[in-house]
Amino acid sequence: MSDWLLDQEYRFNGYRVRYAIHGDGPPLVLVHGTPFSSYVWHRIAPHFSASHRVHYFDLLGYGQSEQAAGQDVSLGVQNQLLAELLEHWGLERPDVVAHDFGGATALRAHLLNGKDYRSLTLIDPVALSPWGSPFVQHVRQHEQAFSGVPDYIQRAIVPAYIRGAIQREIPDQELAPYVQPWLGASGQAAFYRQIAQMDERYTTEVAGLYPSIRCPTQILWGEDDQWIPIERGRQLHQLIPGSRFQAVPNAGHLLQEDAPEAIIAALLRFLPQPGSKA
Repeated sequence: MSDWLLDQEYRFNGYRVRYAIHGDGPPLVLVHGTPFSSYVWHRIAPHFSASHRVHYFDLLGYGQSEQAAGQDVSLGVQNQLLAELLEHWGLERPDVVAHDFGGATALRAHLLNGKDYRSLTLIDPVALSPWGSPFVQHVRQHEQAFSGVPDYIQRAIVPAYIRGAIQREIPDQELAPYVQPWLGASGQAAFYRQIAQMDERYTTEVAGLYPSIRCPTQILWGEDDQWIPIERGRQLHQLIPGSRFQAVPNAGHLLQEDAPEAIIAALLRFLPQPGSKA
């Protein structure tokens, strides 16, 4: 990830959060999910920096942001972080693109923190219960046992887990940037910390508010998502009045790796044209 540099820093709850801003034009904010980082946008962000001012960051406890014992990195705080960053960046109505946990984060910032978006694109979001793979459910019950596994076991677990989100066969060198933040003593502890803090109450408390979403919304979903079935996406589509839904064939949960061109095409069709007040 040496070439994926988040060169700016924001202090949130006493911890360092890393972010980057590139390009010029209408603001576009990209929010990643778990167990990923802003690196998921490495094929998306450069395309839009020619027409937009693109903002992306690593959630607290993820990627290049600070990892520390005792951190609250749950969905209960990530929306607070997003709300503060939007204030810090001076953004009032950005276009927002959010994946997985980032979807829950963007939805909570909109519905609980009162943040308005010009548009919202949700990609395989965590939004409706139940969610969480069998691996996640197991680790939540045994965090301490997993956080202490030997390094060579961790180096086997994390790639196997992340590969479950990707439909295509991804070479080790392409997978490495997704794995690296979760290695070493602090990374390994952070990996199991964020899983242990997963709680469906954070989506349950906003699910009833989805019909009141205040911006144009589109939902993209990989047809072969093994982590959150596409039926959950169709259910979410029914709850958000006027939303668009697009199933993406031959793609799993990490659509950014399986079908980045589908994301770019969907955004080009959906985002208001630069200069538009829509």
